[in-house]
Amino acid sequence: MQTTSLNGTWQLLPVEEFKDRYPEEGWLEMDVPSHWQQHPDLEFHAGKVVYKREFSFRKRKGKRYRLRLNGVFYRSTAYLNAQRLGENEGYFFPQEYEVTGFLRGKNTLLVEVECPDEEDKQSKKLIMGVFSHWDAIDPLTNPGGIWLPAEIVESGDVYIRQIRLRLRDLADHDAQIEVEVMVDAATPISTELRITFSPQNFEGAPQSFQHRIQLTRGDNELSVPATVEEPRLWWTHDQGFPHLYRVTIQVGPGGRKKPSDSVEFSYGVRTFEMHDWIAHLNGRRLFVKGNNYGPGDTRLATMTRERFEQDLMLAKEANMNMLRLHAHVEHPAFYDVADELGILVWQDFPLQWGYDKEVLPEALRQAEVMVDLLRNHPSIVVWCMHNEPGIRPEPSGRRSSWSAQTLFALLVYNWNRDVMDRKLKRRVEELDDSRFVVRSSGEWSVPVFRKGTDSHLYYGWYRDQDATDKLERLGRSIRFVSEFGAQSFPRYDSSVKFMSSELRHVDWNRLEERHSLQREIMDRWLSIGSFTDLKELVEASQDYQIALNRKYVDHLRYHKYRPTGGILAFSFHDPNPAIQWSVIDHWRVPKRSYYHLQGAFHPQYVFTLLDNSRYRVGDEIAVPIYVVNDSHESYDEVTVGAEVIGADGERTTQASFESALESDSEAELVRLLHLRFREPGERTLRLRLEYGGEVFENEYPLVITPS
Repeated sequence: MQTTSLNGTWQLLPVEEFKDRYPEEGWLEMDVPSHWQQHPDLEFHAGKVVYKREFSFRKRKGKRYRLRLNGVFYRSTAYLNAQRLGENEGYFFPQEYEVTGFLRGKNTLLVEVECPDEEDKQSKKLIMGVFSHWDAIDPLTNPGGIWLPAEIVESGDVYIRQIRLRLRDLADHDAQIEVEVMVDAATPISTELRITFSPQNFEGAPQSFQHRIQLTRGDNELSVPATVEEPRLWWTHDQGFPHLYRVTIQVGPGGRKKPSDSVEFSYGVRTFEMHDWIAHLNGRRLFVKGNNYGPGDTRLATMTRERFEQDLMLAKEANMNMLRLHAHVEHPAFYDVADELGILVWQDFPLQWGYDKEVLPEALRQAEVMVDLLRNHPSIVVWCMHNEPGIRPEPSGRRSSWSAQTLFALLVYNWNRDVMDRKLKRRVEELDDSRFVVRSSGEWSVPVFRKGTDSHLYYGWYRDQDATDKLERLGRSIRFVSEFGAQSFPRYDSSVKFMSSELRHVDWNRLEERHSLQREIMDRWLSIGSFTDLKELVEASQDYQIALNRKYVDHLRYHKYRPTGGILAFSFHDPNPAIQWSVIDHWRVPKRSYYHLQGAFHPQYVFTLLDNSRYRVGDEIAVPIYVVNDSHESYDEVTVGAEVIGADGERTTQASFESALESDSEAELVRLLHLRFREPGERTLRLRLEYGGEVFENEYPLVITPS
């Protein structure tokens, strides 16, 4: 497949309405792909922009040509040399138009692009997820524009429109794969389909399959079998190696003649199932640990493979094996990197909170497109149709009425969840039976009426209840926790890039309006007004985030498989400069909470569950010591140590125990210690796990106050 890039300098014209003719004057210049708000004259523009690109082209005899716009926010209509090619709605997938008969030596491509702001946030009509409504993104951001490459694609008389791989059976010595190919033929023709599986990141011989096919004019749907011998399986990085095949599919005359069209992509052989929210990869039980991943950047067009590699390596190094793409479809490069690094992907459809009923037909269409676009990525194991459909924007008026309506929507009925999401889930299950499909994320369980789905738990942030106490009372609601956390400031040197270094000069309104800060809620937990130094506030906010995340992770690891199958924190990074729930800031500088989460997700883990972090002199403190192992390697002999260290560094208590770690074990109690202190002061409880020549340490602060 040969392509001609149309990237580079385009002309842009912001307009109130699209017209049959546009003036010659007044056009701006901007590189594409990009978002129009990256232009200094369009920084806050939302609505309509006309894009124009003039280019020269030389057609080759016997070739067919298509215009491919790989991604446009959000609606678009394309014209080539004044010929209307077609229109599209949806930001995350390519649109293609046959242009063989319209191309000339000199050409003018014009694309009308519309991306308005949603006026009614309770009844949205654009399927853009977090890009049109989210509390963790700058609300003045409008992503409008041609944000992925534009190109002319060349082929022969026959070209490949779509490819679906379905793993039908996986045995010890072979994988039965059904290859579904849709091809377009200019005329009826007999031709050859050639399929090759070549090892991409491991040694091995290519395996090829040829089929003679008879095509009619137009679209042809083909389904042919391929048996891959001795398949190497795709695993997550913590369970094995993510073996990938490079799949090449060619259609053409065969022999040594050049194919009419050819498509290449990566593919991994694997199975995935979820049993009562416990994951099984290739038949092996897997404990899920990870985070929510918002857009890589508010300006999604600026994301590159290198930036995704940096992000996903940070996730991998933090012992995360899953990222949830929070209410959006990412830049295509993300999925390639996830495949290669062995990180599972929970893929949300771009629905966030409430939508108008008229969106349903378009949502069904785009859900089908999403599945067909991404289905060949082995990293994607979960489709989720909607994030928090019962949440309603808080009004400026009567809060009591809003609270009642929200509670009714969450517990009893709302059209988004109970009508639209059901239909979306049913349709996606029909299209893809190889993945787990979630109707809607954060869905509460209601006895008799609804089992619920994964849980979003914000005790210790939105809710005043103590997270420790509440988690122990939630029962099956902690089967899979996909959101929890607290906001914190980025490190000081990152914070001062978008706010004053002196607290008395900080524009708090701007931080709330543009940078996600929920000041009233943070003040409830930290008393912001008591701080006079930004550095101290930064550290205190991260201390609180660390402590809250530790509570969640430790208690959920204690409940591993009883019933907890997965833990996804909220959130991984900041799409723009912000004060939010992330553990990595916009400049990819980890907060201290990143390193603590890295430790809390360590596969061989020793921990305790304390009733409090503050005690009085003379109190008896119960310290249960637990160990858990997420790897599939067992350790017959491990040593567990515990010691208490005073503020002066002196060790006042030491103990050591022998134990064992079974593979993929549940949490086990090693020993119950009892501590009592005669003097007040700050102390550190340090736990140590020695296993297989490695050492893992975990620390907990203890504050002893006068009686």
